[in-house]
Amino acid sequence: MRSLQAPESSWRLRLPQFSWLHGFVFVQFFLQILLLFPEISESRIVMRAGAFALSLGLLWRVPKTGMQHPAKPWAIAVLGIMALQLFWHPYINSVPAGVAQCLMYLAILAPLFWVSRLNLTESSFRGLIYLMWGFHALSSIVGVLQIYQPELVQFAVSSNITEGIFEGDHLKIVLANGQTIFRPSGLSDVPGGAANSGFYALLLGTGIALQDRRLLLRLLGIVSIPLGLFCIYLSQVRSTLIMSLLCLVVIALVLLQLKRFWQVSVMAAITTLIAIATTQWALKVGGETTSDRFLSLLSDSPDAVVYQNRGHFLETTLTELLPQFPFGAGLGRWGMMNDYFGSNYNPMNAPIWVEIQWTGWLLDGGVPLIIAYSGAIIAACIGVWKVVSDRNSSLQLWGAIIFAYNIGAIAITFNYALFISQTGMEFWLINTALFVAAQRSRHCLIVRV
Repeated sequence: MRSLQAPESSWRLRLPQFSWLHGFVFVQFFLQILLLFPEISESRIVMRAGAFALSLGLLWRVPKTGMQHPAKPWAIAVLGIMALQLFWHPYINSVPAGVAQCLMYLAILAPLFWVSRLNLTESSFRGLIYLMWGFHALSSIVGVLQIYQPELVQFAVSSNITEGIFEGDHLKIVLANGQTIFRPSGLSDVPGGAANSGFYALLLGTGIALQDRRLLLRLLGIVSIPLGLFCIYLSQVRSTLIMSLLCLVVIALVLLQLKRFWQVSVMAAITTLIAIATTQWALKVGGETTSDRFLSLLSDSPDAVVYQNRGHFLETTLTELLPQFPFGAGLGRWGMMNDYFGSNYNPMNAPIWVEIQWTGWLLDGGVPLIIAYSGAIIAACIGVWKVVSDRNSSLQLWGAIIFAYNIGAIAITFNYALFISQTGMEFWLINTALFVAAQRSRHCLIVRV
């Protein structure tokens, strides 16, 4: 029995439904672009805080009952643990720092709640993907131009760098022609920021190239892959390169699981050719500093390289910090919340340096928080895998892309604190949007049968 609902007009079938979701992402990008102007960059803290405040605002502004995402119970447990830490732990750094840390966790997890309340369609999700891909592809193009014409395409740099807080030679690179420049920032105010855009241009461009039926968009998706990879190379962010390669491998494995052998073959051939050509391009422009940077990954055994770069932070977390703080060290003792709101006069709640996400979770909530947040991430992966396993879903291939993205995000938690940043908020936004769009599409299909 067919649904009695009237069919949508042709233009509504072609264009994505604009919603709070797309508006939120658009404002995020707009705030980021505003930071490129010197007159506005002085208000960097306000702009950065605005991105998270908007997420909290939508948590209140979209009050309808939401779809039950599998990660929701785990996220509620995370927030409950943070609340207990705020009111119970004796070594909280300061009340403002503790409250700010709790609000940061809530803002990052908020898309899991307010996005699940939206009436998203498959077209809505694709609109989100194209919006994100378009911005990051443009940012990657800007990153390439910053290599060739740095004096013309260099925007305002973060005040944290100009004021010397993060000053150092590691923020600059020496090109093959001997010129010293900031690492490409793309449409961000952080040297090396183009690597993040390069990753999204590469990953989402791969997804578009694999499945979009429009030849022009498919070709543009393919073109964005080498642009993104070039930015990753010249930004010299090794962890992003590893994450990108890991995501491509996961995509190929998922496609094999789905028995899409032809797509795997085409993807392997094209990405291999692109990787060879882009590597030669990057080495020709970047010179020895670029080659030495990435060849250092092969200078020793993989376990030794991992330990020298980030493995020792995990070892310190497990062998030194875990015995001291099994139930948390007190909120506000690390990161930007400590810098902005901390009170560091008491040695009992002095700041602790954090490099990786696992250390941050341990300090904020101990073993319970690690278990709860890990459960939320695993549940999100399970939700995406349900989309991948649904052979009737037209979002199946996008499910494979997002599943690979999730695996890469898990890997990057061993490199830096991803889930206390805007990237962590994007993780929950993309995962929830895919889950909701796929579930609502499946429901509509059942109703129409």
